[in-house]
Parts: sequence; C-alpha cells; structure tokens
Amino acid sequence: MIVRIWRGWTRTADASAYEDYLLRTGFPGYTSTPGNQGVRFTRRDDGDRTEFLLISFWESWEAIAAFAGEDPSRAVFYPDDDAFLVDRERTVAHYEVFASA
Repeated sequence: MIVRIWRGWTRTADASAYEDYLLRTGFPGYTSTPGNQGVRFTRRDDGDRTEFLLISFWESWEAIAAFAGEDPSRAVFYPDDDAFLVDRERTVAHYEVFASA
C-alpha cells in the first residue's frame, strides 16, 4: 500500500465552503479511481488560515498514475481550487506502508 499526502490552505472564512467543494470534487475523484483504498480529508484552523491535509491510500503506483497522471508526484487540482486556496503544495509526498493495524 502507498500513502499519498497533500496540503493546501484557505482563508479560515472560506474553509467550510472549500470543505463542501472538496466533498463534491476531490472526494469522488479519489474514491472512484480503481485501486484507491480510502481517503482521509482533514482540516485544522490556524489563525486566519485553515490547513487541509488530504491523505489517500493506494494499492499500487499504477493506481496512483491512473488518478494523478504521468507524473504521480504532481498534485491534482480541480477547476475552482484557485477561488479558495491561498497557498498549496504543487507536489505530493508518497510513503510505502510497511506495517499497519
């Protein structure tokens, strides 16, 4: 299993709207991709910004490529992300799981 992690930030005032947007776009985008083994979408307020941490689980590099495209290290964005995000990671981190409970 491979874990894929991405972070982005909104204004705290926009956080609930971005959460709703992610549930309409990103969540089905991740979960409908064959080989996706689950996702965790999290958020944390930090002053006037809110950090979103998206953690997804994949059965293989091929499954990640089916979701992310040719370069699996590049983050996937949706059409209205620019309206919400004040900062974002353009790349993602991947970790191979070697133990789990």
